[in-house]
Amino acid sequence: MIELSGIEKTYHTGGVDTPVLHGINISIEEGEFVALMGPSGTGKSTLMNILGLLDRPTAGVYKLAGQDLTKLDDNKLSTIRNKRVGFVFQLFHLLPRVSVLQNVLLPFLYTDPYPTDARDRAQSLLKGVGLQDRMYFKPNALSGGQQQRVAIARALVNEPALILADEPTGNLDSVASQEILEIFDRIHAQGRTIVMVTHEAEIAAHASRVITLKDGCIASDEKRGS
Repeated sequence: MIELSGIEKTYHTGGVDTPVLHGINISIEEGEFVALMGPSGTGKSTLMNILGLLDRPTAGVYKLAGQDLTKLDDNKLSTIRNKRVGFVFQLFHLLPRVSVLQNVLLPFLYTDPYPTDARDRAQSLLKGVGLQDRMYFKPNALSGGQQQRVAIARALVNEPALILADEPTGNLDSVASQEILEIFDRIHAQGRTIVMVTHEAEIAAHASRVITLKDGCIASDEKRGS
């Protein structure tokens, strides 16, 4: 599903070059659950942003399902991102003034034509994450773990091929973290491809493969048994 070849990223700020990624080569098969690990500042989030088409590499080739995305314009990348990638962030990024259900429906605002079953899909996903009785609540009436479950439902509503999760349990207590990880385990069991950034070994243990970055390079790439 994912092929990264010679990916490099250098930021240019105030006339100063700051290299972050150095020649990253990664292949990820459909249905894999991959954890990206490494200390702070090692390039995990930069790599995640490139995978999610939120940033462009300085050099190298990124192929998603065989399609070279490197030379596409921003409009085409935006369309692919909305249809094929679902995001789950550490800070949830829910809109506070609209309901849980409306938050889950948000990705459809950029979908043409608007799916006739959009509402049914959103309600089904909220039921799947145990929030069927919270659909019309505002996000600030929910716990952190419940808000993250809303974010997961929103990430899935467009039926994307790839789920990207950036420290999805970083703001949660241990009980809520375990609940979120169990949901990711179920998503993976359904055949979804997941790439998750984490710095915690116990979180990474849920993945079938762990890629560790150090100083912008791949330090190790370990596949685990089921």
